[in-house]
Amino acid sequence: MSKRSLLVFVVLTIIYNLAYAQTETAIFKGYPVVAHSDTLFFVKNKLGSLSAAERAERTSTKVEELAEDMLFVPDSLITERDSSLIAVAYKGNVILSLSQADADSVKMDREVMAKAYQEIILNNIDKYKKETDVTELLKRAALGLLIISILGMCIFFLNKYSNRFNAWLRVKLHAKISGFKIKNYELINSRTEMLIIRKLLNLIKVFIIFILVYLTLPIVFRLFPWTKPWSDSLIGFVLNPLKNIFSAIIAFIPDLITIGVVVLVFHYLKKAIKFLATEIESERLNINGFYADWARPTYNIVKLVLNAFMIVVIWPFIPGSDSGIFKGVSVFLGLLISFGSSSAISNGVAGMVITYMRPFKIGDIVKIGDTTGAVQEKSLLVTRVLTFKNELITIPNSAILSGNTVNYSSMANQDDLIIHTTVTLGYDLPWNQIHELLIGAAMASEGVIKEKQPFVLQTGLEDWYVCYQLNAYINNPKRMPAIYSEIHKNIHMAFDAAGIEIMSPHYQAIRDGNASTLQNTN
Repeated sequence: MSKRSLLVFVVLTIIYNLAYAQTETAIFKGYPVVAHSDTLFFVKNKLGSLSAAERAERTSTKVEELAEDMLFVPDSLITERDSSLIAVAYKGNVILSLSQADADSVKMDREVMAKAYQEIILNNIDKYKKETDVTELLKRAALGLLIISILGMCIFFLNKYSNRFNAWLRVKLHAKISGFKIKNYELINSRTEMLIIRKLLNLIKVFIIFILVYLTLPIVFRLFPWTKPWSDSLIGFVLNPLKNIFSAIIAFIPDLITIGVVVLVFHYLKKAIKFLATEIESERLNINGFYADWARPTYNIVKLVLNAFMIVVIWPFIPGSDSGIFKGVSVFLGLLISFGSSSAISNGVAGMVITYMRPFKIGDIVKIGDTTGAVQEKSLLVTRVLTFKNELITIPNSAILSGNTVNYSSMANQDDLIIHTTVTLGYDLPWNQIHELLIGAAMASEGVIKEKQPFVLQTGLEDWYVCYQLNAYINNPKRMPAIYSEIHKNIHMAFDAAGIEIMSPHYQAIRDGNASTLQNTN
């Protein structure tokens, strides 16, 4: 009868768990009655002034006390019935009382349930007494010593043969190991590499020994009922994290699929936009009002916006994104970016404005502040200019936006570029002769456009001299320094040939017979 009741109880419990416990939300199983590290059954309902948790704890304590009773008589553990309760009692001491609510919670008859609980308690006590029998303990102790001896032998032979293996490996690898080099730099020499290999092998040996000890201890602890909890704890240290990781991975799979779909959609969206940008940049696709040199920076801006939007979309699906630590780190990084990148943000905004203002292109000859040269690079933050002295100067975009920029290449492409230089001469020299000499010097200079006549402007009538400004047309701003030098040389030669001194009028007025500044052409 008792075995049949136990079988019925087990079958019904399994059916109950399958039918009701595995739902979308976890159903409360109750508080476990635990004796000698074994869960006997669960208590779900309160009884009188005792809560379900208190009932389970009291029952666990009484079952363990019965197991420790050296004079325990199994036949004295019986079920007693009164008007409203059925009790499992031992010599008048109630171990557990069952109400109709307890029976209804597991869909069983109260008498069958009481008999099943009685049988479970008897089996647990019988098992404990067998395990704590002196003869059984001696057998288990001998088995434990045997297991520890085997472990010691394994560690001994592992040390012995690992040392032999290390010696053999050193002999075999001595001639083959030549160190590790990156181009001409020797990062690790052969001796260090051999030392690293030896340390790595020792680390593997220690790890194997640790695994052997860790696997042996739970086996030894489970031999004795008093140390079973230690065994369960050691196993739990490994299994619980693995179970949690596995459960987290399984739970993360739907979110991972969502993240993958979002990333895939944004990836192909960016590829489509990049294709359009490439077509516009190569001028195969023309859009009115949209310049080809806008294509690349516009694509970079759109890509940045799409990446930011993609992060916003997938953020809630990232594991731990709603945790306090994750939020704290996010806020901290945001503050660092806000306080530490104000100048970078201003340069970035200036870079975008400059891009769409189009004040210059790559290769243009420009003058930015005091810097004159060819534009080598335009980025979001800085612009790099290669001067005529072959100096690469980096200029922040905010400085460009707040200052003046002269684009010589743009001026030369539209209506040729006018360069000018000034000569100051006294009032005693005929102005028409000066004009003729200056224009002739400009026409004789290489790089000056001969089809367009140079001209002279008298820009000032000072106290001692007249300011003559020579203006000439050029179409190659890259050669401005050479053209200026050529013009100055030709002016010097032309005035020397005409017998006119290019000198300070102050000096000329007070000269007292000193030698002329004209070069001796004889």
